[in-house]
Amino acid sequence: MRSAAPDMDLVAIRKTLGSFLFSGDDVDKPAGVLSGGEKTRLALATLVVSSANVLLLDEPTNNLDPASREEILGALHTFTGAVVLVTHDEGAVDALQPERIILLPDGVEDLWGQDYADLVALA
Repeated sequence: MRSAAPDMDLVAIRKTLGSFLFSGDDVDKPAGVLSGGEKTRLALATLVVSSANVLLLDEPTNNLDPASREEILGALHTFTGAVVLVTHDEGAVDALQPERIILLPDGVEDLWGQDYADLVALA
């Protein structure tokens, strides 16, 4: 995570990692020894602190325990850039409160509404 945000001080890094459920000695673990869910949380934490202004996420809540899922959705909700999300998780969509939708394969853009929420629920 340090390489994604080289200007962040250690306190800010630990605070960010804490919001992604890393605490104590966990913040110093090498990425190679992390579980699948921990790697996902670390990757998302790294994206959130990077200088990116657009996140492209494909099913980011898959394989996460409920606590990790909640923390990640909270962090993504506070992200100031654009989030392009591919998901079948209606709870994730509700948590992120989207403004717009792009329908594929035609690329039609529309404002988010209950009709689209119903489509996600059916998926």
